[in-house]
Amino acid sequence: MRGLSRRALFAGSAAGAGAALLPTAGPAAANPRAAAPACARYRAAYHFTVPDQWKNDPQRPLWIDGEYHYYYLYNPDYFAGGTTAGTAWRLATSADLVRFTDRGISVPKDTTPNGDVWSGSAVVDTSGTAGFGAGAVIVLATMEPADGAQAQYLYYSTDGGRSFRPHGTAPVLPNPGVRDFRDPKVIRDEERGRWVMALAENDKVGFYHSADLKSWTYAGGFVKEGIGVLECPDLFRITAGDGAAKWVLGVSANAKGAGLPNTYAYWTGAFDGSAFVADAPDPQWLDHGWDWYGAVTFEKRDSDGTLDERARYAVGWLNNWDYAGTTPTIETDGFNGTDSIVREVTLERTATGAHRLASRPIAALDRYVSRTVRLGDVEVEGTRVLDYRGTAYEVSCEITWDRLAGAGLQLRRSNDGGRHVDAGVYGDYAFLNRRSTVNPDASGRWQESRSPFDPSARRVRLRVLVDRTSVELFVDDGRYVHTSEAFPYLIDDRLALFTVAGRAVFRDTVLREFTV
Repeated sequence: MRGLSRRALFAGSAAGAGAALLPTAGPAAANPRAAAPACARYRAAYHFTVPDQWKNDPQRPLWIDGEYHYYYLYNPDYFAGGTTAGTAWRLATSADLVRFTDRGISVPKDTTPNGDVWSGSAVVDTSGTAGFGAGAVIVLATMEPADGAQAQYLYYSTDGGRSFRPHGTAPVLPNPGVRDFRDPKVIRDEERGRWVMALAENDKVGFYHSADLKSWTYAGGFVKEGIGVLECPDLFRITAGDGAAKWVLGVSANAKGAGLPNTYAYWTGAFDGSAFVADAPDPQWLDHGWDWYGAVTFEKRDSDGTLDERARYAVGWLNNWDYAGTTPTIETDGFNGTDSIVREVTLERTATGAHRLASRPIAALDRYVSRTVRLGDVEVEGTRVLDYRGTAYEVSCEITWDRLAGAGLQLRRSNDGGRHVDAGVYGDYAFLNRRSTVNPDASGRWQESRSPFDPSARRVRLRVLVDRTSVELFVDDGRYVHTSEAFPYLIDDRLALFTVAGRAVFRDTVLREFTV
């Protein structure tokens, strides 16, 4: 395909490909006990998936007794009720954040008149400030009673975070009369001897103080308009490699209408316990794809429990509310809910002196490699189909060139080349394009995600994690990341390298498969 334009490269079965290929979607479309035969399985090979029914927002994992406790929103009545509403908190534990053990429901729904339990955060109350004993695990979560007033409620655990009881039926932080008042993120401010809550309030993140996790006082807020309703706030301190410490304020935001991502926006800056001052007014984005929502970051602990202040972990819901009920796993596997791979997040200083976050797949994934294919350096001009077949794998390489318009990989390619997912660079941007395969976006508007790229570098490092219903692209050691759902035919298992208007060398090309 020498000299082919990008438009021609992505032509073929692009628009509307999913309509004929997807099974009937929606929560009422299947019974989880009546899944398709074993030959048609779309459950991810090495990403976290809910065992059954429905999941959405991750809740910040906690390190307790030598392992991470990962809570997430779970609806056990998804197939029976025909709706995503009605969530509890389900628990999975893991020592390495790759292999998880399901522990069932921890924070039940419908045990109080307030109904189901929404997003929030859990903390270990080491000193027993809430009155439930030293080491009790406290959950602050949003609930919306029949009056529609979102408020924050407290649940507590005295068995190491395995099961929780409600602390009465009244909110610990009532609604002051606003529509959006949810997703509390609680951290310990050791310097001032109190707890701090960040709360999503439409276009504002409100900050609150408490001595005991039960009584909260408003302290200030951070306002950002123009990127949609802010949800699932995040607040943490991290130290860069050069020793500089920064506070980071993050939110999940749907900014597609402004031509921006629909993922995790963040600002670096300073926080004095009451007010956050951003280094710049506009946010940066931790993921530029379409499907990394409700993401949380959390503490990185060594195997002995030592805190690493120079890194954090992060995980996001691999879905999007625009098409949350659209996935083949409903009929084939009896569930709807997949997460991104857990990532390690670090703070880096740019050449201009500003700071930014970078993220990479968690290193523990290396321990689950079951097969490695080393292709070395591969010269490409046009399209080169490799002698490899797979539906779940990682591919990494560094692409170098003297002169060309673009280069990248065709992932999950069909035998005839008409269907594929494309990842690479073109001109002054990096991209992930799912248009030419089955995907959940029936509108056709959210097919290609982009992030900046400097073509004068004449090289780019790509690392791509491909699973049965997802693609995660890491550009230049995680400087930019793109995460998107894609639902290729299971028979679409080819891999090709391509260039546009030039020749390139794909250096140190390595494929890895995982068994988890």
